[in-house]
Amino acid sequence: MINNRKKPELLIPASSLEVLKTAVAFGADAVYIGGEAFGLRAKAKNFSNEDMALGIQFAHSHGVKVYVTANILAHNEDLLGAEEYFREIKEMHPDALIISDPGMFMIAKEICPEIEIHISTQANNTNYKTYQFWEKMGATRVVSARELSLAEIKEIREHISPEMEIESFIHGAMCISYSGRCLLSNYFTGRDANKGECTHPCRWKYSIVEETRPGEYMPVYENERGTYIFNSKDLCMIEYIPEVLEAGINSLKIEGRMKTALYVATVARTYRKAIDDYLISEEVYRANMEWYKSEIAKCTYRQFTTGFYFGKPDDTTQIYDSNTYINEYIYLGMVNEIDENGRIITEQRNKFSVGDEIEIMKPDGRNVPTKVLEMQDEEGVGMESAPHPKQKLILRLDQPASEFDILRVKK
Repeated sequence: MINNRKKPELLIPASSLEVLKTAVAFGADAVYIGGEAFGLRAKAKNFSNEDMALGIQFAHSHGVKVYVTANILAHNEDLLGAEEYFREIKEMHPDALIISDPGMFMIAKEICPEIEIHISTQANNTNYKTYQFWEKMGATRVVSARELSLAEIKEIREHISPEMEIESFIHGAMCISYSGRCLLSNYFTGRDANKGECTHPCRWKYSIVEETRPGEYMPVYENERGTYIFNSKDLCMIEYIPEVLEAGINSLKIEGRMKTALYVATVARTYRKAIDDYLISEEVYRANMEWYKSEIAKCTYRQFTTGFYFGKPDDTTQIYDSNTYINEYIYLGMVNEIDENGRIITEQRNKFSVGDEIEIMKPDGRNVPTKVLEMQDEEGVGMESAPHPKQKLILRLDQPASEFDILRVKK
């Protein structure tokens, strides 16, 4: 067990205000979000200043912390804008800033010294001296590099102060470059991965071209479908919560600031239960393992690996025959409110129809099968199906639902 250490934090990503609310409802202790600049997910929807302020207020009203990413590797032309950005964020009172660049760190310390700073995994934090350095500089948490084993993280914990927090990824996409420092995106497309514009060339299919035979593309075969030589499986540590906590990790981080509300709800709910079960007893945790594994497989993923945590990855951690995700469920929408007649108000995300058998996914772990009995648009006009994305709908189901429940359908 975790002895007298502080209860571990479950840290969930959010790409929008809707996803932030989902993360809070489905068990996050903290969420991390990006603004419209200075984060490493430039292609994500991200938060406008207005939504960021609303999101922080909503999370705080539910006892959940919010960390804002500003983890680009800045160039000279970024610095003045960063100063103004931190002044704006200062007024919103987030709980921490996630930073990798020492220059950005200095600006943040000068403009908003009252806000904690967490050092991003992008800073390649691989040894305890690095943690000691950042603590002396005033950081309160360091995110471990994905390339560390649990044994290495445990050794780091033994060499740093109890007050210094360790945050580590436990679920989500892995990068074939060292903690996100990918050159392929910039080389192929001119989009700099270290400034938030990664095009994920690690997921592309490759062929070989011989120097004296330009234009002749020779396939590299693992099987008849070709090969995806940089395509890693996704990290999943749901079966190893005891080992993660015994290593001294304070914050268990989920990757995925470009993911849907359904993904966030599924992963947050599953890890929330696994952590809470383990805090009751290891026996309770082990007894519910099949539920965790079956639920985590319902979110979008690329097959699973334990990454570097138990040693260096080998060929079994790569996927050579496909770059496609496994996706068993389709996200239909979130329950935004229940009207006076018990009907659901939602914003549709994928097409469904009256008469469809769908599922209500609840934060408490239940998955309730239900049938769509009636559908109207926001003007009250009856409809048979909802073909338009983000259309506001009024639904009557044959089972009760609550605000923040997720509507999904099995493929």
